[in-house]
Amino acid sequence: MSIQKHIKKLQEELHEHNYNYYVLDLPTISDYEFDMKLKELQKLEDAHPEFQDPNSPTMRVGGEVTKNFKTVVHDSPMYSLSNSYSREDLEDWHSRIQKIIEEPVEFSCELKYDGASISLTYEDGKFLRALTRGDGTQGDEVTSNVKTIPSVPLKLKGQDFPSRFDIRGEIVLPYEGFAKLNAERVEQGEEPYANPRNTASGSLKLQDSAEVAKRPLLCLLYNLTGDKLGVSTQMESLEKARAWGFHVPKQAKLAKSIDEVFAYINYWDEHRRDLPYETDGVVVKVNNLQHQEELGYTAKSPRWAMAYKFKAEQVSTTLNQITYQVGRTGAITPVANLEPVQLAGTTVKRASLHNADQIEKLDIREGDVVFVEKGGEIIPKIIGVDFQKRNPQSQPTHYIETCPECGTVLQRKEGEALHFCPNAEGCPPQIIGRIQHFISRKAMDIEGLGGETVALLVRENLIEDYADLYTLKKEDVLPLERMAEKSAENLIQGIEASKAIPFERVLFGLGIRYVGETVAKTLVKAFKSIDVLASASVEDLVNVDEIGERIAQSVVDFFQDEDNKERISRLQNYGLNLEVSEEEMENQSQKLANLTIVISGVFEKVSRKELQQLIEQHGGKNTSSISKKTDYLVAGDNMGPSKRTKAENFGVKIISEDEFLEMIG
Repeated sequence: MSIQKHIKKLQEELHEHNYNYYVLDLPTISDYEFDMKLKELQKLEDAHPEFQDPNSPTMRVGGEVTKNFKTVVHDSPMYSLSNSYSREDLEDWHSRIQKIIEEPVEFSCELKYDGASISLTYEDGKFLRALTRGDGTQGDEVTSNVKTIPSVPLKLKGQDFPSRFDIRGEIVLPYEGFAKLNAERVEQGEEPYANPRNTASGSLKLQDSAEVAKRPLLCLLYNLTGDKLGVSTQMESLEKARAWGFHVPKQAKLAKSIDEVFAYINYWDEHRRDLPYETDGVVVKVNNLQHQEELGYTAKSPRWAMAYKFKAEQVSTTLNQITYQVGRTGAITPVANLEPVQLAGTTVKRASLHNADQIEKLDIREGDVVFVEKGGEIIPKIIGVDFQKRNPQSQPTHYIETCPECGTVLQRKEGEALHFCPNAEGCPPQIIGRIQHFISRKAMDIEGLGGETVALLVRENLIEDYADLYTLKKEDVLPLERMAEKSAENLIQGIEASKAIPFERVLFGLGIRYVGETVAKTLVKAFKSIDVLASASVEDLVNVDEIGERIAQSVVDFFQDEDNKERISRLQNYGLNLEVSEEEMENQSQKLANLTIVISGVFEKVSRKELQQLIEQHGGKNTSSISKKTDYLVAGDNMGPSKRTKAENFGVKIISEDEFLEMIG
């Protein structure tokens, strides 16, 4: 046998043994025999580097050092899930689904694993890359670290996988491995890790992959993403993934009704502690993938999935002090500084108190023993006071009247829950916060510039607002702490490159109150340029779909402010995109103006997503459910019969994919 064939044979053998051990939990050889074969392969590959394979089993031992994890855009967004905490929440979600689908809906029920979200990409059956969730649009590439996790297949089994696809999941640290890891740290005189979830997440960003290889991480996978996957349901996709060699937990179950969903939730709420790793709820998904397509997404989450969170843990501790934080919009947030306490695997020292009304309603005072809860929220919250333990001498909390940062008298508008500092131009946290928002990933995404550097630039009086960023020179930033020649160059280049960011993201970055990503896109589509938007009245704005009076008034107020006018003028002079580009304008028309269109079924020439984009590009409105206001139903293959029936009953015109494409030319 030739050396090359022998290397290939050993690689395939070790891949198979790895799968048997870590995925099936059915080892067919001893650990010693596995190690001997691995050493033999390592020697052969070292002696014959021309035959090395980036996905060889020897690559799992790590050794690659990554100083900076590059940010990469996901092929498909990684959405977060909406949370529910009661039967009523889930039943409401079920009702919303039935209004759109209008035929029996089945659900997949899966456990919600408490780890670090990951997206793995495979090309031609081989592991290509791993990205963290990041902000959902782009994440950090952690390929060399994830490669060391034995349950991640480097080569897939079988032949029926797509040429390229993503599979999403969670990297967890099982209890047993976590306990061993901490025992070793204590023995070495080091602080033990706080909890499995944070340790798993932190492992992905270690610079030395050999250190990651020492940690007993497990990759649990649950969602295929891509085109032409060859499956029609979520349960089928789990079976496919399992057959290709992925570690897919077997606790998933098909539920044919909402009652069966609750039976699954109740069972696992009781039995979850029998599992080898942490879970904090159940994820319920519409099983049929075509139904998922029809339901679509909100700006943040899929409409076809819901996370049900198990009842939150609760502890009591002492509230030592109430402090106040100032946000970028001037909003004041009261914070409870607590006697440190263990809650849901983490040490809690602070909790949000939300606003003055909440403090008054619960009668929260410094020195109280309070009940703290951590449910679906990242930040714990105080849910009550143990009045039996209250000091009789305690005094009611008097909410601050002046800004803790700049001393300005606070304001609270009628109908608003929060107090605000009106000193927008002179209050340091507001100035820094606005610039940090402007440079954030979903806005200008300026490479080489982070939140700490922004704060430093403001403190050193190099910038006073986000427009000042475009006046910075390398020699201005070089004297800054921890700023080397190369990082100074990268920062200036990153600022220059941000001038190419599209208008909708610039508008979001301006930080207009109530104007999030989705609203920014809507305004750009309606007004096309910053000048037209700036001169729009409240009435003009309210006439735009999905823009209410509160948003409209906020936009008008923003553009009437003299400081904002000056900033916008400067940004225009510096060359930022403050209007829709000519190329985008060329692709747009009003051929579908004032038409409401519903898409249903599977299409051949363009995807559902592309159809939705085409409707919007040509002035139409894309909705998910048929009503009397619907003008057209674009019908693809396998469209649900109830959609057709409803369209016929309402007299909605049903057209094919070809007829639609003909309409827009």
